Amino acid sequence: MIRRVIFLAAIAALSSLTAAQKAATEPTAAAWPSKPIRIIVGFPAGSSPDLTARTLSEPLAKALGQPVIVENKVGAGGNIAADYLARATDDHTIGLMINGNMTIAKLLNSKLAYDPLKDLTPVSLIGVSPLVLTAPVGAPGETAQEFFSAARKAGDTWSYGTPGVGTVGHIGMEWLKSKTGIKPVHVPYPGYPQVANGMLGGQLQLAMLPPALAVAQIKSGKLRAIGVTSSGRSTLVPDLPSMTEAGVQGFSLEIWNAVAAPNSLPKPVVARLSALFSEIARSPDVRQKLFQQGWQVVGSSSEGLAKRIKADTTLLGGVIAANGIKAE
Repeated sequence: MIRRVIFLAAIAALSSLTAAQKAATEPTAAAWPSKPIRIIVGFPAGSSPDLTARTLSEPLAKALGQPVIVENKVGAGGNIAADYLARATDDHTIGLMINGNMTIAKLLNSKLAYDPLKDLTPVSLIGVSPLVLTAPVGAPGETAQEFFSAARKAGDTWSYGTPGVGTVGHIGMEWLKSKTGIKPVHVPYPGYPQVANGMLGGQLQLAMLPPALAVAQIKSGKLRAIGVTSSGRSTLVPDLPSMTEAGVQGFSLEIWNAVAAPNSLPKPVVARLSALFSEIARSPDVRQKLFQQGWQVVGSSSEGLAKRIKADTTLLGGVIAANGIKAE
């Protein structure tokens, strides 16, 4: 009995010592940062995530008193950057992620090296945007309902384009197919610009495009808007009808970007970053810049982003499972 008490006391002492050593080595929110911050981006310079990261980096550097460096690690639809972020242990590396990297990545590829729900810590939801369901300007039907009727009659003779298998545009179109009974065939492209060109060239009959890309073509009379993938009209494109107005009930789909951190980043630092990014994103100057880039600013708390991740993982995961979608 005495030996057991001594043993338990030793274990408790060792645990206390380990906790104390860990606390001594972890930075406090007040003492952090002690060196430059890196924002990892999974897409090339000039891409939408890159522009967002650079928009946020200058005010963040000013607030923290340390340089903020945007570092591009391109490939696998942003998953290379997300995996790198998940493995970072220097307490000074964060990432600007897109929603796919933080929600459905593991559902699409079970062999993915990182688990977004376990290895990444939500910091702040920065901005959201619906997509615009577009068609060639000469598409049949005067109304959205007539367009969907024509699409149902066309069956698999029509095609739709996306930036690739497992992207939000792909999953969204498969969901729309189940909602409307249309049957267009999926044609993956390298990116949204190529999808738009496929529409303009007559190879595609419909696609979900980001507003920044779709509106320019719609205003020039080259593409036609069927509806915005939100239940109500979007402030980004207030003149375009919603999917509800297009006759598709219960359909709401958005792309978004967010700041994430490795799970190893101390919670007090995460809380400080969350508050800073929320304040920065909502500031008038940054809000206007992000709006011009095609984002409706949210600037959420860490908890707000966690809720969004859970909701989107459930929604998109259901579509993935129902349609057997797997990343190539």
